[in-house]
Amino acid sequence: MRIVIALGGNALLRRGEPMTAPTQRRNIAAACEALAPLAVEHELVITHGNGPQVGLLALQAARDGAEVYPFDVLGAETEGMIGYVIEQELGNRLPVGTPLATLVTMTEVDADDPAFVDPTKFVGPTYNRAEAAHVGRRYGWTLKADGDTWRRVVPSPRPQRIVEIRPVEWLLKQGTVVICAGGGGVPAVRDTSGVLTGVEAVIDKDRTSAVLAEQVDADALVIVTDVHGVYVDWGTPQQRMVVSANPDDVDALDLPAGSMGPKVQAAAEFARRTGRPATIGALSELPQLLRGHAGTRVSVGSQLMTFR
Repeated sequence: MRIVIALGGNALLRRGEPMTAPTQRRNIAAACEALAPLAVEHELVITHGNGPQVGLLALQAARDGAEVYPFDVLGAETEGMIGYVIEQELGNRLPVGTPLATLVTMTEVDADDPAFVDPTKFVGPTYNRAEAAHVGRRYGWTLKADGDTWRRVVPSPRPQRIVEIRPVEWLLKQGTVVICAGGGGVPAVRDTSGVLTGVEAVIDKDRTSAVLAEQVDADALVIVTDVHGVYVDWGTPQQRMVVSANPDDVDALDLPAGSMGPKVQAAAEFARRTGRPATIGALSELPQLLRGHAGTRVSVGSQLMTFR
C-alpha cells in the first residue's frame, strides 16, 4: 500500500513540554518506533507539523532584536530541521541501506484566500492570559485561546497543490521513504506570469497532507494526533468518540478551527475526492489505525455515524 502519514505537532512536542532539541528528538524517536514497521511493509510518505518550532524561531529572533525572517523562510527551515531528525531516527530503525529523503516542498495557495484576513493557525509556545496580552502588545501579534491557554495565530490559507510533486512520485517509485510537506509546505503564490513567491502564512499540514495523498494516489491517509479520535461533546460527561462516518457527516460537526477542525476537513476531503479511507487517531495505535480497528475512520462507504 501507498500511505501518507501526517504526524501532528503534538506527536513531536507534547503540550507543556520544553521546546528543546533533546525533547523533540525523544518524541520523534518514539514516533519512528511506530513508523518503522510500516516503512518496511508499505510505500510511505511522512508529513509533520511545525507550529511550535516555527513560532519559536520567530520568537527567538524577536527577543534578540534581530530582523525576523518571513514565515515562508521559517517554514523551509523547519522542514529541513524536523525532516533531518525524522530521517535519522527512522533510518536507525530500518535495515541498513533503506533509502530515505527529506524534501523541502512548496505548497501553492491562492493570494486572495480569506484566511489572510482571519488568522487561525496556532504557532509557537503557550501563554496564560496576562502573558498573551503582553507579547501581543510587544510584538504586534494576534493571539487566540487554545484550550485553557493562549497562542499566536497566523493565516492558514487552503493548499492548492504541491509544487514538487514529480520528485516525490519519482522517489516513491525508487522505494524511498519520503518526508515532505513539513508544516504544510512552504506557502507560495503564483502570479499571472507563473512566478512563485513565498507568503506570510503557515498552511495546515493535515489539509496539505490530504492534497499530497490525492496527488500521489495514496491508498490511505492517516492523521496522527495526541487523542484517540474525533470526539463530539468533548470535555463533557456526554463526550463520545466517532468511530466511523462519511465525509458529509463529519463536515457537519462543530469542531475547533485551530485544532481538530482542519484534521476532520482534511480526512473528509481526501475520502470524498478519492473514495479511499482517511483515519484520525493516536500514534500509539498506528497499526490499528491503518487496519481500521482504532481511531475515527472517514470513508464514503460509511452510511451512519457510529460512536464509542
